Amino acid sequence: MEKTQALAACVFCFGMSYSISDLAKILGLPHQGDGNQLLTRVSSWEDADNSSLIFLEISGKRITLPERVPAACIMAPPAVVRSGWNAILSDTPKLHFARAGQLLQPRPLGQGFRHATSVVSAQAVIGGNVDIGPHVTVAAGTFIGDGCILHTGAVVGKNCILGEQCILYPGVVLYDRVELGNRVTLHAGAVVGGDGFGYVSDGKKQEKFPQVGRVVIEEDVEIGCNTTIDRGSPRIGAGAKIDNLVQIAHNVQIGRGVIIAAQTGISGSTVIEDWAVIGGQVGFGDHARVESGVIIGSKAGILPGKIVRKGEVYWGVPVRPLREFKRLNALFGRLPEMKDEIDALKEALKRLEDAFRDLQHRISESP
Repeated sequence: MEKTQALAACVFCFGMSYSISDLAKILGLPHQGDGNQLLTRVSSWEDADNSSLIFLEISGKRITLPERVPAACIMAPPAVVRSGWNAILSDTPKLHFARAGQLLQPRPLGQGFRHATSVVSAQAVIGGNVDIGPHVTVAAGTFIGDGCILHTGAVVGKNCILGEQCILYPGVVLYDRVELGNRVTLHAGAVVGGDGFGYVSDGKKQEKFPQVGRVVIEEDVEIGCNTTIDRGSPRIGAGAKIDNLVQIAHNVQIGRGVIIAAQTGISGSTVIEDWAVIGGQVGFGDHARVESGVIIGSKAGILPGKIVRKGEVYWGVPVRPLREFKRLNALFGRLPEMKDEIDALKEALKRLEDAFRDLQHRISESP
């Protein structure tokens, strides 16, 4: 490996280091213990060492606290921190731990490396400090902003726009005219801008319906491995986080800060408003709408045209408010027993009817 390749390959792998006191100050939190202790990474309890930051969140369950923390520092609520611990004190330790992780292991930035096997059109505009890895293809008319990283085998089509510090992991494909805001991350195998799934039938043949328009993904969006977003003017709002293996059809509108878990399928022209949370394996019919802040549990089914109103947690197929789903689910578990009871009642009713008919017959025949 050439020197420039070696440098580019490793320069963005290293994290940062902060003393406990400096990190606490940046986060706006108090601390106790040795403020000069250096922290270089966040970790789990199992993988912690003498340079790690770990966290403890109280979930309501009884826990036994250790006498000694297996790390350089713990982030935890003040009520559970022992006097001998190095600690950063937080009432929301999971949130502040996430922020600390972004400081200790910041987003990688390109260093201006371009691999010899990459193919970049002379009509493409490449910003400063852009890394272009092996076998990457960048087509004509595309603009790539400063500090982007295009990993092995990424393909960027014609007339795309990539904002600053975007990351395309191996095998990502952007079809023509895709637009990414700043700091968008696309994980391995994601495909953006493929043909929307639209056909019109005359009863003899499926005619392909034209899918025009572009895909727009706003800033700070992260999209998981092998997720697909079809063209036909979909828009993904700023800060949305989309898991692996999600299918987003043409003209879908996803709001700011939306969370979508794995294996969810979203049919065409669906709207998911800001800060909604969608569980895994949820299925959406076309033209559905999810209002802002709604939470939908895993494996739910949303019928075409359904409006899922704000202020509720939803579950089930078809989707319904969680309290209603729980009530119906409890009844569903009793169906075998209820069937036996109904069968017994039907048999008892039949005996009564037979007895009543027999009584009527005897009365009619009496003198």
